[in-house]
Amino acid sequence: MRGESSVLHLDLDAFFAAVEQRDKPSLRGRPVVVGGTGGRGVVATASYEARRYGVRSAMSTREARARCPHAAFLGGRFPAYREASRAVMAVLRAASPLVEPLSLDEAFVDLAASEDPALASLEVPAVTEYAELLRARVAEATDGLTCSVGVATSKFMAKVASDLDKPDGLVVVAPGTERELLRPMSVTVIPGVGPATAERLRRVGVQTVAQLEEVSEEELVRLVGTAHGTSLFHLARAQDDRAVVAEREAKSVSVEGTYDSDLSDLRLMEHLLVRQSAAVATRLGKAGLSGRTISIKVRLHDFTTTSRSSTLPSPTDDPAVIARVVRALLAELAAGVDTGPALRGGVRLLGVGVSGLADWVQDDLFAGLAEDTPEDAREGAEEPQELPEPPRARPTGWSPGADVVHDEHGRGWVWGSGRGVVTVRFETRESPAGPVRSFAVDDPALHRWQPEVADDPDGTVHVTEHGTEDVTEPG
Repeated sequence: MRGESSVLHLDLDAFFAAVEQRDKPSLRGRPVVVGGTGGRGVVATASYEARRYGVRSAMSTREARARCPHAAFLGGRFPAYREASRAVMAVLRAASPLVEPLSLDEAFVDLAASEDPALASLEVPAVTEYAELLRARVAEATDGLTCSVGVATSKFMAKVASDLDKPDGLVVVAPGTERELLRPMSVTVIPGVGPATAERLRRVGVQTVAQLEEVSEEELVRLVGTAHGTSLFHLARAQDDRAVVAEREAKSVSVEGTYDSDLSDLRLMEHLLVRQSAAVATRLGKAGLSGRTISIKVRLHDFTTTSRSSTLPSPTDDPAVIARVVRALLAELAAGVDTGPALRGGVRLLGVGVSGLADWVQDDLFAGLAEDTPEDAREGAEEPQELPEPPRARPTGWSPGADVVHDEHGRGWVWGSGRGVVTVRFETRESPAGPVRSFAVDDPALHRWQPEVADDPDGTVHVTEHGTEDVTEPG
C-alpha cells in the first residue's frame, strides 16, 4: 500500500450524453438518452436531467421513453466520443507517463510518476490542487466536458472516491482514512459484488463493509470461492496494491447482434453464432491476433444475460475451431436444467468473443480438431439457406442524432426520420440553437458527415452487427 494519495481516477460525467449536449446547443439543459432508439433498444447512458426521471444505463429504451417521454433519444456517435476521449487521454499523459485507460471515458493516473514540479510534494493539499488543475485542463481540451475525480492511496479507493461527488466533483482520500470511509458503505461498492454475491452475503448478515470486515477470510472463501473470497477480504480492509499499467493491449475481439424479435429456434441460434465466429476470426486475422478463450453471450427476452466460455491450450484464429467451441457452448446452455428452457423462451441478443489474445498461433495443435468440423464452419461460411434470416430492425439510414451536412444549409444533425422524410436541426457546438428543416430522405444535397478519428484509445476491438440496438457505455 502507498503511503501517499497518488493514484488518481478520472471519470467523465454521463459521457455520451454530455458530448451530445455539447455538440447540439438545443439539447443543453434538456434530458438526453443515448443508445438504441428502436423498440428493442437499450439505454447506453442518460444525461443527469434524464436520470432525475429514473432513466438509467441498461434500461430498455421503451421503459426510458415511458419514464421521460420528452427526452431526446439519440443513437451513438462513436467518432465524436473517440475524439473527446483522445483529448482527455492526451491531457492525462501530459501529466504522467503512467496512464491506464479503462474505457473511452475513464482512466487511472499515477501521480507519483509525474515529473511536473507542481507534484514535488504528494501531500493532500498539493495533489488536491493538481487534481483541480487537471479537471480544468480536461474541460478546456474538450470544450466544456466535466469529470469526476478521486485521488487515494490505491486504485480501488481512487475509484470509490470518484463516485462520491458526481457530477463534476473531486474527492481526495487522505492516507490512513480509507477504512473509516469504507465501513458505512454497502458491500456493493467493492468490485465484483453484484446482485448474486450481495445476496449471498446478506443471507449471512453482511450488508455493509464494516460487517464484511468481521468475516474471516476462510468463511468468505467458503461463501464465494477462493479468488473472490480472498479479494473481498483484502478490499474490505482497503488493501489494494495493483499498479497503474500504462499499456493496455486489446483484451478481446467480439461480435454481437440484437434481433428485432426474440429467437427460440436453436438451429437458427447456432447458425448465427457460427456466422459470428467467422466474423471474429476475420477480425483476428486482420489484426494479426489469436486467442485462447472463446465465449458466447446470450441475452434473454427479460434482459437476463448469461455466458459460457472455454479456454484452449494455445491461441487460435481458425474459424473452424472457434465455431466448434461455440457450438459446444450453445449445446451446454441448451442442455442446462435452468438455461435450456430459458433459451427456448426467447433470446434477444447473441454474441461471440475471443479473449486471452496473442500475436501467434499454434496451428498443429488444432489440425485434428478441425478434421470432423462441418465444411461450412471450417470455411466460416453460413449454414444451408433453408434457415430463415433472423428478424432485424430495418435501419432508416438516418439515425437520430447522426451528423449530416447540407450543400446549402451546412452542418447539422438528424432530428428524426420516417415516411420518406428526414428532419434536420442545423447547428454545431460553436453555433447557437439552430433552425429545423425537413427534406426527402433521398435529397441529393443532404449527406452524412463524419470526422477522421483514430481507433479506441483502450485498444479493445468490438464489432456489432448491423441492426444492433444494444449499446453499452465503456467502463
